[in-house]
Amino acid sequence: MELKVYDSKGKDTGRTVKLSKEVFAIEPNEHAVYLAVKQYLANQRQGTHKAKERGEVRGSTRKIKKQKGTGTARAGAIRNPLFKGGGRVFGPRPRNYSFKLNKKVKQLARKSALSSMLKDGNIMVVENFELEAPKTKEFAKVLKSLDLDNKKSTFVFVNPNKNVYLSSRNLPNSKLVNGLSLNTYEILNAGKLVISEDSISKIEANF
Repeated sequence: MELKVYDSKGKDTGRTVKLSKEVFAIEPNEHAVYLAVKQYLANQRQGTHKAKERGEVRGSTRKIKKQKGTGTARAGAIRNPLFKGGGRVFGPRPRNYSFKLNKKVKQLARKSALSSMLKDGNIMVVENFELEAPKTKEFAKVLKSLDLDNKKSTFVFVNPNKNVYLSSRNLPNSKLVNGLSLNTYEILNAGKLVISEDSISKIEANF
């Protein structure tokens, strides 16, 4: 499988880059993709949610009324969850949502995601480019040249230029990531995956 290489102005350079079948042309494993995305999203959760139960809310422990003879249900304390201001029944507690996923499953998921994106025609290869100064306007021109100004895109560089990174931060529909730490969620969450020319071989070696 070969893809054309474009420059930062959106013009065809006349060169092509060959993609490895072992990385970009496998039969996608949907379950591996599901597990990898699930793990990534679970790892983003802080898990610091907490609600006070009846033993933790402020209030007297005095029995608020006699046990019998009132015609209503018995009640032991004002902190009863049934009363306003009482504790919550089985409220959330701090916990860790992360879970282990085997390295080979993660690799399979990334390959599956890349293969799906390539099959759908959502991968583009651009030659390496740099910006002289960190200006959002300059990076916006690159997006417009590549016809990505109104589309969601993720740029993949192994060694990104600092000015390119700083120029892309304020654009809501565009993101720049390091190819060596590229994960399944970032691949699938990109409307268009734009990979720099020199990053292809390093991504293939890493995956």
